[in-house]
Amino acid sequence: MTPWEERVAEVVAAATRLDGDPAASVEQVVRSRFALADDHQRERLRSSALARMTGHGLIGELLAERDVDEVLVHRGREVWTERAGRLERRAEISDGELEVVLERMLAGSGRRLDRSHPVVDARLADGSRLCAVLPPVAVDGTAVAVRAPARRRLRLDDFGPCEVVEQLTSAVDRRSTILVSGGASSGKTSLLGALLDVVSDEQRVVIIEDTAELNPRHPQSVRLETRPRAEGLSAIDAEDLVRAALRLRPDRLVVGEIRGSEVVALIQAINTGHDGALATCHANSATDALTRLENLLARTMPSWSAEAARDHLRSTIDLLVHLRRLPTGQRLVSEIVELTSTGPRSLLEAVSE
Repeated sequence: MTPWEERVAEVVAAATRLDGDPAASVEQVVRSRFALADDHQRERLRSSALARMTGHGLIGELLAERDVDEVLVHRGREVWTERAGRLERRAEISDGELEVVLERMLAGSGRRLDRSHPVVDARLADGSRLCAVLPPVAVDGTAVAVRAPARRRLRLDDFGPCEVVEQLTSAVDRRSTILVSGGASSGKTSLLGALLDVVSDEQRVVIIEDTAELNPRHPQSVRLETRPRAEGLSAIDAEDLVRAALRLRPDRLVVGEIRGSEVVALIQAINTGHDGALATCHANSATDALTRLENLLARTMPSWSAEAARDHLRSTIDLLVHLRRLPTGQRLVSEIVELTSTGPRSLLEAVSE
């Protein structure tokens, strides 16, 4: 913990022992204990301490730093940040403060985090994405990852040179079905957003996500988000939303991530005239993405042979685009593979770091 964070923690600890309004308590502690500090330092202390007592605390402060992409909590107490792809240990947080902050963050999200629901994945009001896991599922203590909303809207040229931009723009214009693959935090959703910026304003886009992250500027966009099962509420999964989307007159279907039975509904939709779809999936390479979808199809449709699943995918997906995250934090398109009747054809060889 840095000297500054120790001073903030001192103010919070002293102010919580006082009765009355938190702002007045913080003001009293700062004036009495830091009388020699200048006006700027005292104001920073007041705002930081009050944020921890009434807002999102230390996690909120770190997310507000412009160069922080993600805030992580390990073992229920160690707070780390990610900057430009590098992890840095920043401070420690108490169990009590972490519990309060998570409760505040989830307020209004419709998601629960407690002993009966120890895992949560939620979109927050400011556009951040929160994933948290409680003990005993998280063996060593509560685990948290909060991804900050994008500071800057990425364009296609942020993902590669002119060759990449031209190929992807052309694919969108000719209504190719594009599957974007990559590892965690490789930029799949950001690339999806950049591709949507190329879609004509005259086309109606329906977007389906487990946790809404895409915020398209497209004037004809409809965003749908899945809902987990809760008390008195049935679950609404991605497959349900794909079927609902077909009745919303889509020109383009966008699936934030394919991970289950929605793959069948999407393939059936594309094969019945809804071309130009965009989707993502987790994979280690472009060809691995194809194998992953084949496995999902085999699990969802066990009556289909492996060859039938492969044929369906090749008749559905036109382009595989794989992303790689460099050690600097930059995300780049490393492979573009076209699926043809004779098999995959590489349009862009794997890019080295």
